[in-house]
Amino acid sequence: MSGLKIVTIGGGSSYTPEIIEGFIRRYEELPVRELWLVDIETGKEKLEIIGNLAKRMVKKAGVPITIYTTLNRREALPNADFVTTQFRVGSLDARIKDERIPLRHGYIGQETNGAGGMFKALRTIPVMLEIDHDMAELCPDAWLINFTNPSGIVTEGVLRYGKTKKIIGLCNVPIGMEMAVAKLFSVDSSRIRIDFAGLNHMVFGLSAYLDGNDITKSVIDKIADGKMGSTVKNVMNIDWVPEFVTGLSIIPCPYHRYYFKRQELLEKELEEFSKGETRAEIVKKLEDELFQLYKDPELDSKPSQLEQRGGAYYSDAACRLISSIYNDKGDIQPVDTLNNGALAVISPDSVVEVSCVITKNGPRPLTMGELPIEINGLVQQIKSFERVVIDAAVTGDYKKALLAMTINPLVSSDTMAKVLLDEMLAAHQKDLPQFSDYFASKG
Repeated sequence: MSGLKIVTIGGGSSYTPEIIEGFIRRYEELPVRELWLVDIETGKEKLEIIGNLAKRMVKKAGVPITIYTTLNRREALPNADFVTTQFRVGSLDARIKDERIPLRHGYIGQETNGAGGMFKALRTIPVMLEIDHDMAELCPDAWLINFTNPSGIVTEGVLRYGKTKKIIGLCNVPIGMEMAVAKLFSVDSSRIRIDFAGLNHMVFGLSAYLDGNDITKSVIDKIADGKMGSTVKNVMNIDWVPEFVTGLSIIPCPYHRYYFKRQELLEKELEEFSKGETRAEIVKKLEDELFQLYKDPELDSKPSQLEQRGGAYYSDAACRLISSIYNDKGDIQPVDTLNNGALAVISPDSVVEVSCVITKNGPRPLTMGELPIEINGLVQQIKSFERVVIDAAVTGDYKKALLAMTINPLVSSDTMAKVLLDEMLAAHQKDLPQFSDYFASKG
């Protein structure tokens, strides 16, 4: 049959209308025949709501995409061309724990950084490996496009321990940075290109171009002047010290505030925590509001409120990436993929977030060489953390988990790492079966 079969795991996500919109807008260049939305039993109601909205959107657009919904992943996967993943193990309740427990002890509480990010990875990597196993059996030639966070660690976990090598991680941060720079210069984002290098949520813009002309210094000067704030909803907007940005001489991403403005962000988070208003709880309320909108039988398009979620533009980025692979476009996009020498300071078999040429054979990383000395150490420290987290996620080794927690620069204390680790393991026990020996030892 002509046309593509695409499977979205986590189809009951509030982000799904964005991916539907992306496929509709690109239908002429990306002829999707079937779109399967997959979720689990606890997400059944949301999946039904999203499935009905997706069908209304497709009908309004007049494109011949058939929408299927299922709670059985193995029913959806056979002969898929592309599989996208956008799920959250433990749902937003798990994210609330990831944020509240560290904050209770005076540490940054964030879903993809520090202790919270580590536990999201511990819960997610085993599930991704199960998906990888099913894909190897049912659709071995399919590309796996992952934007389940923490995207870089999860993608590397599959590449190290899974069967498929056709996996690409995605993040909306580089896209948001390019869009913000375009706004600074009042131009369409298609005219802006940034050379990205680093890791997921630890990526830097080494150079920026407008119509091929280097505008890096102008961008940095505008950031120093406070004209470009945080480009994602997840990270509070606190302006950089001007001399710091100009001294850095490269473009930081919003998540760098957790490392370079740690104290200020922690104080803000603790203030919100004292009011019971962590970001996770705000997002949960927004999710409820979005699904009330999605239930409306008259709604047949993506509502603008979706952009208030921290992951806005993830799904559209996935559609763009899939189209570039399918059409062998050879355009440049930032993705999470094997380093293969793109960054000289990171091992070739590690996953990095870097600008790549996108072809039918996947991403080909652009060679960025040595990272600037000012950021090299931090990037390598985070990569060490990621590698040990992956091993802990697969083996359930308590000692590795403690080591990973201590290595992370947002914890940096073996004593407090143990306190956080023990409390968070207990809080997430039902979603961490790989730690069964540890839990058994605790009685």
